[in-house]
Amino acid sequence: MKPLIFWSILAMLLMIGCPWLAATFAGSVGMAVCLLLFFGVNPIFSAVCGVFAGKDIKRLWPLPIVVAGLFLAGAWLFFAMGETAFLLYCVCYLMIGMIAMLMRSFLKGRRA
Repeated sequence: MKPLIFWSILAMLLMIGCPWLAATFAGSVGMAVCLLLFFGVNPIFSAVCGVFAGKDIKRLWPLPIVVAGLFLAGAWLFFAMGETAFLLYCVCYLMIGMIAMLMRSFLKGRRA
């Protein structure tokens, strides 16, 4: 249970803290940070969490769901509440995390 709590706290800091930082920047700097978050940091973090969850899929399966949910909460909280475009990003991050988790689990089972 400890790894799930650790990764959930890390996801909370990244998926809620970074949109807060991006919202505080003004002008084009804020837009650049948003693009970096949406197309760089968040997908990579989703994939890393998925790979980690694939090590012990029975206990850590909710981790990709937590990451995607926290992204949606942070984006709606600091950018635009109810914006449907963020749902698309949330689904993409969920799919990235789930695919990474299943690939890691498949490769782990194949080696054994």
